[in-house]
Amino acid sequence: MRRFGTFSIYLLVLAVMTGTGSAQQRVTSIRIAAAAQGVSSRTVAEEHFLVPFGTSGLRLFLRHLPPSHSANGSTRSVLFVHGATFPSGLAAAFAFGGHSWMEDLSKAGVDSWALDFMGYGGSDRYPQMSDATASGAPLLRTEEASRQIEAAMRFIHDTRHIEKLSIIAHSWGTLPSGLFATRQPDLLDRLVLFGPVTLRHEQPDNSAPTPAWNVTVDAQRKRFYGYVPRGEAPVLAASDMALWGPAYLASDTDSAKRTPPSVRVPYGPLADLDLAWSGHFLYDPAAIRVPVLIIRGEWDDVTTNEDARWLYQGLRNAPIKRDIVISRGTHVMHLEASRFELYRHVQTFLEGNDTASAMSN
Repeated sequence: MRRFGTFSIYLLVLAVMTGTGSAQQRVTSIRIAAAAQGVSSRTVAEEHFLVPFGTSGLRLFLRHLPPSHSANGSTRSVLFVHGATFPSGLAAAFAFGGHSWMEDLSKAGVDSWALDFMGYGGSDRYPQMSDATASGAPLLRTEEASRQIEAAMRFIHDTRHIEKLSIIAHSWGTLPSGLFATRQPDLLDRLVLFGPVTLRHEQPDNSAPTPAWNVTVDAQRKRFYGYVPRGEAPVLAASDMALWGPAYLASDTDSAKRTPPSVRVPYGPLADLDLAWSGHFLYDPAAIRVPVLIIRGEWDDVTTNEDARWLYQGLRNAPIKRDIVISRGTHVMHLEASRFELYRHVQTFLEGNDTASAMSN
């Protein structure tokens, strides 16, 4: 699926100090590195890390793609945060049309990282997820997810000596990212809220809570293509979807054991979306004090014009704020034909050449 100039594999174990405790913990850098060819003909390799989280022994998966060439001035660093149903390997790191968002930023000289929340992709699974009949509280609520983002940010900060990173968050991932921004502004440079969940006042979903739920490729396909208004041509290439579906199932090693084959993911994100849409928002936008970009597609029914207006007005203490709408884009625009417009707008915002001080340096 991805085009690589070279291929190498190695295993490295690092001992690092975590930012949330004084005990030295073991971080495994499993690097299955697929190398991507940069515009300057320098080959860069994707690194994979397993970072301990909390006291449970469970580990978070981080992927890293360094810049493919030296940027002018200081290098910008960014962390991708995914949404409710698919991890980084099916989002920022997936090569749609042979080219991923992370590769695009790497070629632009941006140091790119991506987190898989617990229960997704390369991260460990909660023990409750192994039992399809398990009942109980939904796993991975916004509060815990925010702490997982902090663990990833502190790992990058401590091991790579990066003072601040920006975050590109999508969909439900904007909730824990927004909460993180209110709590740890010293670690954050800029915040991109792509298709953000905002406050609504609808009737709550009274479905019985469950720890996790199963998502099929067919359900994802219907959702993706269903975002496009009737009478409009599809914006997600069938050739990309044909590759994405099997890769999605491969992100869960137990997917083939279910009938039909499906990916099991935590239910907490859906529970939090229901909270936000029934009048109980999970962070205070006014407490965010870094530059913020809201970006969405014109066909995004998760982030409507009214939703974006509420969030934009709430970000009253952000020093810079923008709301950009991209034509013929849906809630999963990073999978679609408009993705290159998304890439360019986000890159321009991350570069930060939009203040008097920046232009005078």
